[in-house]
Amino acid sequence: MQYQTLNYEKTDRVATVRIIGPADNPSTLVQLSEELTELCDRITWDEEIRVVILSGTGEVFSPLERELIPFSSIAEPIANLDKPVITAIDGNIVGRGLELALACDIRIAAERSRFGLPHVKAGLIPWDGGTQRLTRLVGKGKALEMILTGEIIDVQEAYRIGLVNKIVPSERLMTTVLGMAQAMASKAPIALRYTKEAISKGMEMTLEQGLRLEADLYLLLHTTKDRTDGIQAFREKRIPEFEGK
Repeated sequence: MQYQTLNYEKTDRVATVRIIGPADNPSTLVQLSEELTELCDRITWDEEIRVVILSGTGEVFSPLERELIPFSSIAEPIANLDKPVITAIDGNIVGRGLELALACDIRIAAERSRFGLPHVKAGLIPWDGGTQRLTRLVGKGKALEMILTGEIIDVQEAYRIGLVNKIVPSERLMTTVLGMAQAMASKAPIALRYTKEAISKGMEMTLEQGLRLEADLYLLLHTTKDRTDGIQAFREKRIPEFEGK
């Protein structure tokens, strides 16, 4: 499929998705939602892909929604991926851009980046996961402060509250993200998926339920070929060759 709002490439078990803009009007956002949904379905079924990189989540989006936007989520397709997603952030990432980044698993930001959900300034609230995912990530107090004031915070504050995982210079951003993605992609893919499932689903459960889910997934891993090769590789002092089986 030829995408109009995305660039996509796959290299060494890592899929790189870049949003190309501007995505600042209703029709473009609907198209982006449809193309992200199709591409994420494609990535889900591609067994060669183990990690996803998402970039272009910042200034391609309008800071405030000034028109009626059809309810077409751009965050949900990313959130539904069962493979780890790392987003590279460079510049102002506010409104829909931040809601999309919140749907990712790891956020690495350049030093000039700024963050915010300023919907209240237009008489709105975040609706593509912002009120829910931001709260789960940084806590109720800080999420309420950011959303109720519509304030924009700098990257240092974002790092302090846990909104971003790492800060790097702009010129090293993609190199850092790619290095992390390749390191993850060298690991057992089933273990990567189960780790994400245990943490993501466990947050919605009681502790007892989460512990049971963790134990079930752990036991399932013992039935995989990757687990067997991991043990043999340790004994033979070699690098394991994980196949996702």
